Amino acid sequence: MKRPTIADIAQRAGVTKAAVSFALNGQPGVSAATRERILAIAHEIGFQPNSAARALTAGKAEAFGLVIDRPARMLGIEPFFMQLISGIQAELTSQHVTLLFTMAEDQDAEIEMYRRWWAQRRVDGVFLVDLQVNDRRIGVLEELHMPAVVFGTPRGAGSLPAVWQDDRAAVESVVRYLSGLGHRRIARIGGFPRYWHTTLRSEAFAQVAAGAGLDALSVEADYTAEHGAQATRGLLGSAEPPTAILYDNDVMAAAGLGMAQRMGVSVPSGVSIVSWDDSALCELMHPALTALRRDIAAAGGQAARMLQEMAAGGQPANFRETPPVLEIRDSCGLAGVPQIARPRRSQLSA
Repeated sequence: MKRPTIADIAQRAGVTKAAVSFALNGQPGVSAATRERILAIAHEIGFQPNSAARALTAGKAEAFGLVIDRPARMLGIEPFFMQLISGIQAELTSQHVTLLFTMAEDQDAEIEMYRRWWAQRRVDGVFLVDLQVNDRRIGVLEELHMPAVVFGTPRGAGSLPAVWQDDRAAVESVVRYLSGLGHRRIARIGGFPRYWHTTLRSEAFAQVAAGAGLDALSVEADYTAEHGAQATRGLLGSAEPPTAILYDNDVMAAAGLGMAQRMGVSVPSGVSIVSWDDSALCELMHPALTALRRDIAAAGGQAARMLQEMAAGGQPANFRETPPVLEIRDSCGLAGVPQIARPRRSQLSA
């Protein structure tokens, strides 16, 4: 079926296409009766205005952009981004605003996409994730005067508003809990050090653990199950293995649990495990994983409201999320001594 056009409405109403345009866009130039007749015909034939054309005339795309610079396979197993997108989408859908989502190979490609989107009026603003130390994207967005909301610390967001969580408070809650269980050697398997949240968590972990008189070590990984398992094997196979490990996401925590079990290390009597992000995955593991629970979807919704305010000319303030809550489950217990069994080589290669 042919898509209805302005010309179809004009023909049925017996007016010019300019008159139809005036009526549909609420502009002067037609009488009230003519406007009412045109709108009725548009509704009757199922006319929907072309969003690109409307963006050119009204200066609004009625869409926001989100670019993620991560491997595509990670998004299929990483609950964090799915929860974030669901929160953003739920808020935008209620306002009839589109989320334009895509992926980029690297930061250069992401920056080029922002420039193209803004020049072509494809979006009215963007959400920025994975904030990096000395992030070049911040300067570009400020230069373009492009509305943007950052997920990350205000320390790295420049003049842009940020939705952020208190990483130090979260670290303190985990260290305090593990210390209370008698743990004195703890480790953390974190993400890429170029990310602000990794840097802040690493600093807080070292400082808080030292203040509590604990031995602490942070190990770099890439958020994948493979790296989580490898890092866990290295820690538990060391001369002085930790009695508790904090992982920076649930995927690595689940992989770490599997590796500990394949090595013959009991969880939690041999090693306790804590995940930074909580998800259904944490509850489905055996034993279920203790995790820092935060409302990621709510953070996405808050960012969507802030970006709409910014695109309308407002200046929203930074928003601090409610501190994560430590959800206690069966993967944590009193400090023990990891006893590694002698599994077959094939078991460790998994």
